Amino acid sequence: MKKIDVNIKTQQTNATRPFRLGIWLLTIGLTFSVMSCDNYLDVVPDDITTIDHAFSLANETEKYLFTCYSYLPKNGDGWYNVGMMAGDEIWLPNSATFLNNNFAFALAQGGQSSNAPLLDAWTGWNNGALGGYAKRLFAGIRACNIFIENVSDLNKVPDLDLDTRVRWLGEVAFLKAYYHFHLFRMYGPIPIIDKNVPIDADVTSNYVVRQPVDSCVNYMSRLFDDAISKLPNQVQIASQEMGRVTKPIALAMKAKLLVTAASPLFNGNPDFADFVDKGGVNLFNSSYDATKWQRARDACKAAIDLAEQLGHELHRYEDDQFTISNTAKTQLSIRQAVSQPWNDEIIWGNTNSQFEWYNQNLCQAVLTGDKGKNRLNVPGAWEVPIKIAKLFYTANGVPIEEDKTLDFASYEDLRTATTAERLNIKEGYVTARLNFDRENRFYADLGFDGGIWYKRDAANDETKYYAQTKFTDPGGIPSNSAWNETGYYPKKLVNWEMQFIDDTGVTFKAYPWPEIRLADLYLLYAETLNETSPASTEAIEYLDKIRERAGLAGVVESWTNFSTDADKYTTQEGLREIIHRERTIELAFEGHRFWDLRRWRKAAEELNKDITGWNYRGTTSATYHRETHIFSQTFVTPRDYLWPIGIANTRQNPRLVENPGW
Repeated sequence: MKKIDVNIKTQQTNATRPFRLGIWLLTIGLTFSVMSCDNYLDVVPDDITTIDHAFSLANETEKYLFTCYSYLPKNGDGWYNVGMMAGDEIWLPNSATFLNNNFAFALAQGGQSSNAPLLDAWTGWNNGALGGYAKRLFAGIRACNIFIENVSDLNKVPDLDLDTRVRWLGEVAFLKAYYHFHLFRMYGPIPIIDKNVPIDADVTSNYVVRQPVDSCVNYMSRLFDDAISKLPNQVQIASQEMGRVTKPIALAMKAKLLVTAASPLFNGNPDFADFVDKGGVNLFNSSYDATKWQRARDACKAAIDLAEQLGHELHRYEDDQFTISNTAKTQLSIRQAVSQPWNDEIIWGNTNSQFEWYNQNLCQAVLTGDKGKNRLNVPGAWEVPIKIAKLFYTANGVPIEEDKTLDFASYEDLRTATTAERLNIKEGYVTARLNFDRENRFYADLGFDGGIWYKRDAANDETKYYAQTKFTDPGGIPSNSAWNETGYYPKKLVNWEMQFIDDTGVTFKAYPWPEIRLADLYLLYAETLNETSPASTEAIEYLDKIRERAGLAGVVESWTNFSTDADKYTTQEGLREIIHRERTIELAFEGHRFWDLRRWRKAAEELNKDITGWNYRGTTSATYHRETHIFSQTFVTPRDYLWPIGIANTRQNPRLVENPGW
């Protein structure tokens, strides 16, 4: 059997086959016929005729390629993205019964269990029913193995040219690595499924064991390297192939993997020093290894270099058809970096997971000045806790608790917006002190009582639309079961072309979910630079690139002039804190904080704080702007840093060990 060289490299491929996402629907039958199995780890099916047909011609093989893609987690959907809803960035109204079917939110409320794990990517239990909306990632890995085994055989798919064959193998190598990474980030040490178990193998062959963390990381890194060697720099036909994996995406994901592996959760974590498998093998290396940060640093730089070489840059609003203020331009640059489809900052946009209208309308407030009044169309039920609103910087570019010129101690106090503040807060409106004197990302990312909500159809009147969210206001509590309990909305996630079209209609512009932005890589690189060269000036340079886009002065200038801790950036610990906060602000509501808190080992600190909001039943500014307790989160350490594998799986496979605490 002639096999393709797994190390073969190509600079560019000639593939012109469209990435027809709709074709997945046509191949559902194939997917289930070749992948269905009661075991948590599927084995190769005995329907060899079906497999042979799938790899008989290039057209059929492409369908199987898209089947491999179909296991990508749907991060552009709040019902699927655990990072978006299971932490503390976005909350849901506790009285909204139909919204509480969100399993990630149930996890945020402490509902995880080893009896029936929520968002169970290990088995994908009921694949979106009782177990939550999780993909069956081991089944996805198995599909990738089937593809690689067959397409590597040059005697199969005779009409598939070599360049296309190599590219497709690179795409599936990436997907296989990504699915392993997704499991690794959730469960820690996982089984490595490099090849599928033959159908005629003894049942004990399915009794896989979990591999040590370092072994998992090295394996995934090699897979990403294999993908990098085979993938093109760019898709060939943008109109047909956007969303297909390319070399910059693979480099970026390798960087994220290695940063995760270098972080405190997986690098010298004493909490798991005694975590061993049933053979006594340590699954965590409890000794800190500084070289892991060096490896991650180099991977981040390689990803950034190629991305920039190919034209990726931080997004800037440059639409000259409207005469708008610099403030509006800056805030649109921030918002559109996420919601403008295929802008130059997006390295990986997931076309299999659009951020659709049904998610955007849960982020949208009813706006005064608009004709849309039907609250059912924009329930605005995705709410941002006050503690997240507090994390954004002041207008001076430093934390509110550090600013020596702006006093936020009495953040509930009321203040009236002036003419000078009209682009951020409705002129003459009375709202909380917390909402004044904040950075552009605060106003770009958050909707709030009195806050301006800039939309495309207000291009000639920037201050036309604003939110009124007190109890009896147009955006206050409705008669239905969904409302906003904190008083803050994740405006950042709503594309600015949203429109109310009449009293009962509303339209939203969907966009592919931005899995990786260049800003994400800049922040990861800054983090690795500080860990390898404490208080690195180069790390500060990369922070300043992002701050400049947000309209802020650089780190050194801001802290020197405005912070009570003026020398903070001069120490590794101080700069680390700045980097962590900058990352939290810049990537807010994109699903990163949930995982960052875990890899930094800060989840126990942050996720044991109360969820609070303004008093949504208040009818006046004075009664509304009172911080009110909503929920007391509980995070048990070290248990909650890793997902439970589940009792059913550990009983089925006697060689599996459960994660500590479960």
